[in-house]
Amino acid sequence: MATIGIGDYQYEVDEGWGMIPQLGLVSGVACDSDDRVYVYNRSPQPAMLVFEADGTFVAEWGKDIFQKPHGVWISPEDEIWTTDTVDHTVRKFSLDGELLQTFGTVNEPGSPGTPFNQPTRAVLSASGEMYVSDGYGQSRVHRMTTDGEVIVSWGAPGTGPGEFNLPHDIAVDNNDRVYILDRGNLRCQIFNNDGEFLTEWTDLGSPNDLFIDSDNIIHIAEARQSICIMTFDGEIIGRWGEKGTAPGQFSDSPHGIWIDSKGDIYVSEVIAERRLQKFARV
Repeated sequence: MATIGIGDYQYEVDEGWGMIPQLGLVSGVACDSDDRVYVYNRSPQPAMLVFEADGTFVAEWGKDIFQKPHGVWISPEDEIWTTDTVDHTVRKFSLDGELLQTFGTVNEPGSPGTPFNQPTRAVLSASGEMYVSDGYGQSRVHRMTTDGEVIVSWGAPGTGPGEFNLPHDIAVDNNDRVYILDRGNLRCQIFNNDGEFLTEWTDLGSPNDLFIDSDNIIHIAEARQSICIMTFDGEIIGRWGEKGTAPGQFSDSPHGIWIDSKGDIYVSEVIAERRLQKFARV
């Protein structure tokens, strides 16, 4: 089987992985501590689809909750955090789909500058604070307690430092640096946890989703049908991926990315249906 990737990052495509009838437009994907895979499915029925690492379908839940799935993130403590861009919420679930907390008012956008108006991603920092990119409805980032109290918010529409044109994804490293994929401005902006601008990386192709692996290497899913690999210093190690519908290619826009404990990569696409791929690291 041919390998895909660059340098030390080589993969084989696990063809047909997860291809069950329920699969449609896949907004996001994440893995728990046992490498079970949680697929945030947008169509034909919004739901969370759960698989074993070998692709065996395990469970489906959330059909009575989700309206338009967007971002999914799983904490080291195996809490599942989701965003929904139609009902304006952030939610926390257990691994078996029990709804533990809802943040925001269902079906009511927050007033300007306040949580939430079509949020795109929610994550926790190492210290346990919640960070939310917020999102399609406003160009805002919130740092919050896990009780939902805002500690600090920043951002406004624009192209300058600390301004956004669709903050599409958020990540926080172990030093509390905050990475915002500013998709419409084709860049990643980096801040401290008080929202002070530190730097930006501009050589990105409409970045959708970001994952920091166990070696502190950043992997970014770009809408130009590629995965960009970077260091914390902003050095681009390389890119891999090409447009197409064959296994290992990206048909339109890689939207979600996650890496499991073995280094295997899952990439979801949200424009074309049934475009979820597993790349097994070799």
